[in-house]
Amino acid sequence: MLALLGLPLLLLAVLVGLTLHQGSELRHKALQDQLTTAISLITPQLGNALSINDSAALQAVANSLMDVQSVRALRIQNSQGSLLELGRLRGEALSTRRPDAPRIERHYRQWVVTAPISRTDDAWLTLDVDASLLPLAAYSDLARSGLILLVSGLLLFLVAYSLGRRILQPVDDIRRLLDQLSAGRTPSHLPLDQPPELAELAERVNALIDHMAAAQEDLQSQIEHATQELQESMETIEVQNIELDIARRQAVEANQVKSEFLANMSHEIRTPLNGIIGFCRLLGRSPLDPRQREWLDQVHRACDNLLSLVNDVLDFSKLEAGRLVLERVPLDIQLLVDEVLGLQAPLAQQKGLQLLGLVYDDVPPELNGDPLRIRQVLTNLVNNAIKFTEHGEVIVRVMVEEFHDNQVTLRLSVSDTGIGLTEHQQRILFQAFHQASASHPRRFGGTGLGLTISRQLVEQMGGTIGVDSTPEHGSTFYFTLSLHGNPNRERPAELDLQGIAIYVEEPHGPTRRSLLHLLERWQVHTVKTPQHALLALEAIDQADIEDERLQHLREKLTLRSFPTILLLNGGLPDMASLALPTDVTIISKPISRQFLAQVVQQSLGVRAEITSPAPSPDSAESPARGMINETLLYGPAAETLLPQAVPTTPLPHATTRLLVVDDSETNRLLLKELLEGPGREITMAHSGEAALALAQAQDFDLVLMDIRMEGMDGLETTQALRRINARWRQCPIIAVTAHVLEDEHRELLTNGMDEVLIKPLDTTMLDQLLQKWLGIRLSDKPPHAPASSMSAEDELATVDLTLGIRLAGGREGLARQLIEQLTASLKDTQTAVDDAMSRGDEEALLDAVHALNGACRYCGVPRLGLLVETLETRLRSRGIEGIRPMLGNLAEAMNDLRQWQAEHGEGGIEASAREPSR
Repeated sequence: MLALLGLPLLLLAVLVGLTLHQGSELRHKALQDQLTTAISLITPQLGNALSINDSAALQAVANSLMDVQSVRALRIQNSQGSLLELGRLRGEALSTRRPDAPRIERHYRQWVVTAPISRTDDAWLTLDVDASLLPLAAYSDLARSGLILLVSGLLLFLVAYSLGRRILQPVDDIRRLLDQLSAGRTPSHLPLDQPPELAELAERVNALIDHMAAAQEDLQSQIEHATQELQESMETIEVQNIELDIARRQAVEANQVKSEFLANMSHEIRTPLNGIIGFCRLLGRSPLDPRQREWLDQVHRACDNLLSLVNDVLDFSKLEAGRLVLERVPLDIQLLVDEVLGLQAPLAQQKGLQLLGLVYDDVPPELNGDPLRIRQVLTNLVNNAIKFTEHGEVIVRVMVEEFHDNQVTLRLSVSDTGIGLTEHQQRILFQAFHQASASHPRRFGGTGLGLTISRQLVEQMGGTIGVDSTPEHGSTFYFTLSLHGNPNRERPAELDLQGIAIYVEEPHGPTRRSLLHLLERWQVHTVKTPQHALLALEAIDQADIEDERLQHLREKLTLRSFPTILLLNGGLPDMASLALPTDVTIISKPISRQFLAQVVQQSLGVRAEITSPAPSPDSAESPARGMINETLLYGPAAETLLPQAVPTTPLPHATTRLLVVDDSETNRLLLKELLEGPGREITMAHSGEAALALAQAQDFDLVLMDIRMEGMDGLETTQALRRINARWRQCPIIAVTAHVLEDEHRELLTNGMDEVLIKPLDTTMLDQLLQKWLGIRLSDKPPHAPASSMSAEDELATVDLTLGIRLAGGREGLARQLIEQLTASLKDTQTAVDDAMSRGDEEALLDAVHALNGACRYCGVPRLGLLVETLETRLRSRGIEGIRPMLGNLAEAMNDLRQWQAEHGEGGIEASAREPSR
């Protein structure tokens, strides 16, 4: 409607405007032409009149000019003034000048015309023209045009209204119909009784309505079909979810079974391994020819490899199950690196490799982390580097990569000059059960789990691990650790030697640079020749202490007037056979900074205070570390630096008093027999309460404490003993228990225990603990060798006297006595087990089974011992219902032991054994 009316009116208005403009221009042009023509005709006449000075003629010509329409006034003037003026000039006409040619100046209602008068020099004509008629004519035209537009608009409105009634209404109906279609509704059809153009459009719209209706019905059908399929899919997914849930539960149960299986297999494998290793040690103490000793060494290595495999599999299983808990305790990375290198030194020395640890000075001395797991990763990398390196060096570097606030990121790297790795080998190296080459397991050994475990440990500690390697040029394995510590605190110098001259002879470049840097920190003046030195540090290898080279070394050292420290890249020899001067000390590489400081101080005889950060609880008190120090030094400094059998706590009395606390009489008797010796007083307590009563009356130098006891358990008893007085707070207490997992071990040490001794007792470990804490050793008694009591068949025997005698420290009488006491206690044990089962008391049942397990570990009863150990493991993991099927086998094994005791208890030393019942 608007377009029908507005567009014609707009075009008409534009046409009228153009017409008005053209009319105005034509009127202006007509007036201008009229004036121009009049001036061109009259100015010559005016010139003639002026030239002859004819006033009448001049007046007549001027009057004729005044007769021109719109001329209101005129003036004829020269430079001296007005000559003739008719009418009254206005505005711009009052001030004019003689133009060079006729000129018309237009103003709104006034035109001023000036023209020079010919035949005169300075006369000109000025006309005042009234132009007010021009706007009036324009206004008149505009009024007429407006009237025409108004009439035309009315006519157009009538036409548009008529067309709108005829065309726009059907179009509006179509629009509303399309709106209904877009809203998803099905409208009614449009009528076809319309003009031809609209009828065709309505027909097409009706066809669209029919098509949309069909499409909607088809869509609805598809939706219903899809809904049905979705419902079926949902039912299928629900069934699959149920199956997945069942599978997940089965997987969890299978994982529990696997964990239980691994725990059982650990005990199953470790038990015969302990027997094999124990018999190998006993056999090693007997006379053997070189070939037999070589075979025995092969057995030792096979046992160590098998034990390493068991440990790797258990660690891998814990990491996969997410059951590994990391510690956060103080540690010294320098001591940790020294310990790892000391443990790996024998293998490196066999190959003649240079083994070196470089801990940079900016590494803080006190950090917090898990020293056990860091040591495990570092040990694995160093062991691999030595294993795959035939000549050259293995260097461990520890440096600060970055620090933020109190968080220090360390980068630990292990570089070697070994066989190297290709890019493909590097990609698969950290996968489980993969090694760089298929031939490596046969050539170098290993399972391919070490690096996988290391990667998972490093990632669990928040670090990364990687390798840079080139084939035949060596490898560098590195990993990062983020540890808590003070980055602003640097490691202090161990010594201040105030310019003492020391001569250093070390052909291995990295070791020499490390020694020179360390001596510089100690304020040492290093000299290039030994003549001006007060001390010499000289590196030698194994060939230098053999044959002619030994003689040359002996002569060179004899000529010196100052002490010499020999740095031997090999195992320590027999010092007496070398016949070296008395002021010569031999220490074995690799050398720790702290240890070298002690040796230098002792060799120089100076009083220099050795500074050392507080060691971590994990590494400083490790028995392995004590053994490393004992094998690092040989010479005159050894007596002062490494005294043997010096107790860590001064003994206030001449007799060593030991307290054994165990609720099992068998265990107490065995420990008493093993500990007895000259100058020792063994006191036994059957419970925690009895131990407290004894502790109130007297002091003891060491306590061996069982953990699971009736009444007060071992932890409660230990904590109560610590509260008695200051002496008891310093007394070493060693836990003796059969089941110690890693977290249980940590809990025992956290709650007051100083050490943990695992059943069955390892006499070597017990001997080391006695040396460490009291400076005494187990009594040396030769082992007996009775005939084996194993049956001819492969099944475990009821009684194995050989095993029992070994567990009793070589005392056959004690072994039989322990079996007799165990047999006597079986009736009470059976009663306790039956009573706990009837009451469903899992705690009481666990106490009874644990006590029986502990007693069996000291006796040669392999069948009952294995059965009870499996029973306890399953009870801890599955509960009472998990062990119910095994109770019949337990009762049968106990009856067989009673029957064996009845038949052989009084029968001399025969070593027969009853077969297990079928």
